[in-house]
Amino acid sequence: MAEFYSNGKLFILGEYYVLEGAKVFALPTKFGQYLNVYPVKTSVLSWKSYDADGSIWYKDEIELKDIISNNSKSADKVRTTLITILHEAHLMNPDILSKRGFAVECRLTFMRNWGLGSSSTLINNIAQWFEIDAFELLQKSFGGSGYDIACAQNDFPITYQLQNKKPVVEQVVFSPEFKEKIYFVYLNQKRDSKEAIANFRKKQKDLTREVAEVSEMTNELLDIQNLETFMVFFKQYEEKLSKVLETPTVQKQLFSDFDGLVKSLGGWGGDFVMVASHQNPAAYFKERGYTTLFTFEEMIL
Repeated sequence: MAEFYSNGKLFILGEYYVLEGAKVFALPTKFGQYLNVYPVKTSVLSWKSYDADGSIWYKDEIELKDIISNNSKSADKVRTTLITILHEAHLMNPDILSKRGFAVECRLTFMRNWGLGSSSTLINNIAQWFEIDAFELLQKSFGGSGYDIACAQNDFPITYQLQNKKPVVEQVVFSPEFKEKIYFVYLNQKRDSKEAIANFRKKQKDLTREVAEVSEMTNELLDIQNLETFMVFFKQYEEKLSKVLETPTVQKQLFSDFDGLVKSLGGWGGDFVMVASHQNPAAYFKERGYTTLFTFEEMIL
């Protein structure tokens, strides 16, 4: 048996702009996904995917010949996507599936609907299994900036930038004195990242100046050691991005009376938000129906 593991992700600064070449900032999470692979004697891939509560959310038997030929025509979107990823992995390293089948078990340590990277952790785990480049596999299957793959592979905060379409990843230190005042709250409004990106590109104009500003802000963020400065910094950032997206900030939409910062993470409109405040905000959010809240220490590696 072989076991692989990848970290989940939270996009803190530079969402959307990363696609235009901005230097951005992201945090790998303590939550992630395992992939266990057992060789079997049949020419079948027996697949089970477990959610964090131990329930099986996907189960399938896929003939190796269907992966090799990319026979992914199915009404089942999960099956189609999985075969596509595995087919691309096979093309990059045909040795893995050439002699035998496998029993594969995937186990998330976070709930699948949280948006912490069920797809990116899967792609990075498959890339480890096939001994291929995860960024290349991402581009050949899902597409995207690749920051989530960088998080999957690193146990430290990272800056990330696409230079000539190639990822440049740097491990950095982010441990401000006020980190116990930072929280992450799940909004239970899953957002499709492809849809969010498509919407951004529809509204796109020349963002050369904004990309340079965001790259500079990423450098500035790492030096902030004061909670008030941190909150003002992100509120200003959110306002600027709000104008580009022609969308109100999540704080204006849902939490205008909150005493502190509420910042969207990743594709605006769903998944987790980052919260910063002097007081523990759990009661405020619970009162409004948002019961999944993590401290910085609970969420971030």
